[in-house]
Amino acid sequence: MEAVVFPGQGAQARGMGRELFDAFPELTERASGVLGYSVRELCAEDPRRLLRSTEYTQPALFVVGTLAHLKWQEETGRSAAYFAGHSVGEYCALHAAGAFGFETGLRLVQRRGALMSQAEGGGMAAVLGLDTWELTQLLGQNGFGGLTLANDNAPAQQVISGAADDIGAVEAFLNQRGVRCVRLNVSGAFHSPLMRPAQEAFGEYVRGFSLGDPATPVISNVTARAYPRGGTADLLVRQISSPVRWAESVRHLLDLGVGEFTELGGSVVAKLIRQIRDAHRPAPPPSLAPPPASSVRPSGALAPPAARATSATDTAVGTETPATAAAAPASRPAPEVPVTGAGTLGSAVFRRRLGLQYSYAAGGMYRGIASPAMVVRLARGGMLGFLGTGGLPLAAVEENIAQVRRELRAGEPFGVNFLADHDDPAAERRFAEMLLRNGVDVVEAAAFIQMTPALVLYRARGMRRAPDGTPECGHRVLAKVSRPEVARAFMAPPPEKAVAELLREGAITEEQAGLVRQVPMSHDITVEADSGGHTDGGISTVMLPAMLGLRREAQRTHGYREPLCMGLAGGLGTPEAVAAAFMLGADYVLTGSVNQCTVESGTSDAVKDMLQQIDIQDTGYAPAGDMFEMGARVQVLRKGVFFPTRADKLYSLYQHYDGLHELPAKTRALLERSYFHRTLDEVWTEVCDHYRAKGEPDVTEKAERQPKSKMALVFRWYFAYSARLALTGQTGDRVNFQVHTGPALGAFNQWVKGTACESWRARHADAIGLMLLEGAAEHVAAAFESWGETSRFTAAPIRTVAAGT
Repeated sequence: MEAVVFPGQGAQARGMGRELFDAFPELTERASGVLGYSVRELCAEDPRRLLRSTEYTQPALFVVGTLAHLKWQEETGRSAAYFAGHSVGEYCALHAAGAFGFETGLRLVQRRGALMSQAEGGGMAAVLGLDTWELTQLLGQNGFGGLTLANDNAPAQQVISGAADDIGAVEAFLNQRGVRCVRLNVSGAFHSPLMRPAQEAFGEYVRGFSLGDPATPVISNVTARAYPRGGTADLLVRQISSPVRWAESVRHLLDLGVGEFTELGGSVVAKLIRQIRDAHRPAPPPSLAPPPASSVRPSGALAPPAARATSATDTAVGTETPATAAAAPASRPAPEVPVTGAGTLGSAVFRRRLGLQYSYAAGGMYRGIASPAMVVRLARGGMLGFLGTGGLPLAAVEENIAQVRRELRAGEPFGVNFLADHDDPAAERRFAEMLLRNGVDVVEAAAFIQMTPALVLYRARGMRRAPDGTPECGHRVLAKVSRPEVARAFMAPPPEKAVAELLREGAITEEQAGLVRQVPMSHDITVEADSGGHTDGGISTVMLPAMLGLRREAQRTHGYREPLCMGLAGGLGTPEAVAAAFMLGADYVLTGSVNQCTVESGTSDAVKDMLQQIDIQDTGYAPAGDMFEMGARVQVLRKGVFFPTRADKLYSLYQHYDGLHELPAKTRALLERSYFHRTLDEVWTEVCDHYRAKGEPDVTEKAERQPKSKMALVFRWYFAYSARLALTGQTGDRVNFQVHTGPALGAFNQWVKGTACESWRARHADAIGLMLLEGAAEHVAAAFESWGETSRFTAAPIRTVAAGT
């Protein structure tokens, strides 16, 4: 396979493009008309020596790269399997892949160059002879943690970016130590947080364009992965202040099977590609010995990775492999820990076994709010999304699974939410069989309080024997828990009674039964603190450390070959919160509420308009419709709606009266007028029709003989009705909207206030994930740096959201 690549700033030279301008005179004139000056004169002659100025360099490179691609197509008749571009070269790649037209691309690049040229007070320097690990270590240890690793160009060629004074100081520092450091002739600190003013202004400009998706995959500088559907504008804006992950991008293309690279518009990146190709793959940072026992914090703390694993599978903040948690000599010093970006947070074990780039998942919100579009977007961004299934018919879930499969490439990960059905075990079993029928490999097990036969069936049917005879898990269960006894059950092998029963009925084989007895029900346990929707209101700083202790106990008791991972969910709406999760010892994070207010969310625009305005105090608790009689509660939106108050009123009436016939006339009239918008008799008729359609007429027939049960079914109707109003956006009855959400969304809203992401129409689930992770990585690095010599940790310079010169 062939990849076509384009160079970035630094590839410009007087005389470039002469033959191209002659070959394409019409496009050359169009370009000059857009720019307001002769692009031919600028590139071929440069009489005023403007070509090296950013505002002129970038449009010139775009025009030459674009014309070079046209010439290549004409001469060879070939088409690329993949495109990539270094920084501004990415615009050439996107144009070549059909994401936007020539003039649109040129206008974008012209504006980008103008904004970036206005940056002041910053600089950049190329560092030769060190890899990223060595450079970040050297800088972090010597007080240069404020600099950004802006371009990872090749194994021994990096570019750093930051304040001009810091660049000058680090240039002298490195040169004195025999490390070649060359200051670059640029106007600003490109690919660093100092470019955020330019990024925000460019974001406003981009809003005026309608950008499409590339028809051929284009590898993004920001993610080192292909552009996801609908992600063109977002990634181009973020590219301005994010590092250029060029070496990683090339390695990814090599992994995809690319055997030939063709550079158009220059010869700079071809040399880098040869260096990357010829070099050995970078190994994980050297194995770090655990610190003295006295300095190892409890597993919830931010301990060095070697204190948590037997091999270098985890970097920065992440998994403790319990079997080796305290195995090192007490005399070894505490190691320095690099934090190099979003991809290093959490557990490499978790990422590897689920096929992820990031230790990040998004939970399955009910009634399809976690939509196929959301799951696909997350998968293409290297994250794990779970389809929302609660409240959907089985046929609708199957269609959503099919839609996801149609849109994803082979190997891209996704999961499906598997909800416990306490009222109908048969329905739960049908759901498990549907998952098996559709080849679903990963599920999010939610609301389980015990290991049911249906869940055991799903787990067991995925078991197979590895070549070495050990159990291999083909079905992954990511469990959500908020109680210790449930966590213990998931971390133990399945109940023998359930395994034996499935074996007796022929649902699983003898081999599957034997293998599933050797593994836990779930290798990945998500501790769910206070969250939107169903919640026990737990506190993460209390729950996670305690659950990590249970994990150590389970690993020690059962001696599992494959380590257990533990994630955290609930309250994750800002980088600081995500950083805190990893610093507590989480191997991954799982978000919920923040994804509800995105373009991909399956709820209505009316709800999203309301949610993007809430603050942290704008949620409250209300009775749960699906467990109404039990008094279970959910966290919901309370700003601008009456639902929480009205739901509480219904539960109060249920507690005080034994049937609808006992309700006072005024109360009944109020319910019919303001809550139900129909008579209670009409509601009951709808309830009966619903259960007849489900093939369960006995439910209402029994309730006719039990007034209390009939009252509960009528009141439950309100919860279904209020959820349906919100999902469909019927603004005529907005006050009755039932919207499950938590205060994390309010925190996120405040974090992005005043940016392009203030509007939900600019929010995408994968972009939110990356923003949170990159911000968390920066926060962790800052924490290491502030601890300094006291803790003997070193922070490597890393940056948040964005990329590209």
